[in-house]
Amino acid sequence: YKLSQDSVHEYFAEIARRTPLDVVLYNIPLFANEISIDVVVRLAEKYPRIVGIKDSSRDLPRFLNLINQIAPKRPDFSFLIGTEEILMPALIMGAHGGTIATSGVVPEVLMRLYHLTLQGELQEARRIQFKLLDLINVMLFDIEFPEGFRAGVSLRGFEMGESRQKLSPNSKCDVEAVRRTIQCILSEHGFSDEPVGGCPLPSGETQSPQISRIVAEVLKQLKTDGIV
Repeated sequence: YKLSQDSVHEYFAEIARRTPLDVVLYNIPLFANEISIDVVVRLAEKYPRIVGIKDSSRDLPRFLNLINQIAPKRPDFSFLIGTEEILMPALIMGAHGGTIATSGVVPEVLMRLYHLTLQGELQEARRIQFKLLDLINVMLFDIEFPEGFRAGVSLRGFEMGESRQKLSPNSKCDVEAVRRTIQCILSEHGFSDEPVGGCPLPSGETQSPQISRIVAEVLKQLKTDGIV
């Protein structure tokens, strides 16, 4: 049952008044009651125990409005994006980071995107951001949640077990598609030396950076030897 926004406010206000711990709000309207911008602002202004929010609404304008309305009054308040598809633009516009599912699958790549964005190396960061779309699509939109993520984490070496919910044959994860996508993104960004046969070429490129370097080195040696 959906709660009114006043009831959502009272729920978190009661926690904030009584808890000895700091609280991070979690807005994920796909699975739970939305926490409206107005409610987040009211809570942030009144309760110092509420120290941040993870927003998984997939709504970048909403996220920017949160930052714009709260940050001037609560500079200590943390803004975390919950959807990797908009991680880079969120960081550029003032997000402190993200709490996102693919960081449990390819943490190396996510941290590279984070640091590149903060360092202003936006062309490479943009390339990683688009590449992450392939991964999130195969793990989230091609299969029932969270089976794709369970398969992804398992492929990185962690035993995740099986879902308690029985799945139909059509709902089971294409593990090989997940494996190939993970391997491609790791290899493309220098985090794996394993073969990457079948990986799509990066958008706008005719060959991978690794191949380009090898070709350049071979040509340089051939010129030194007077062959070309």
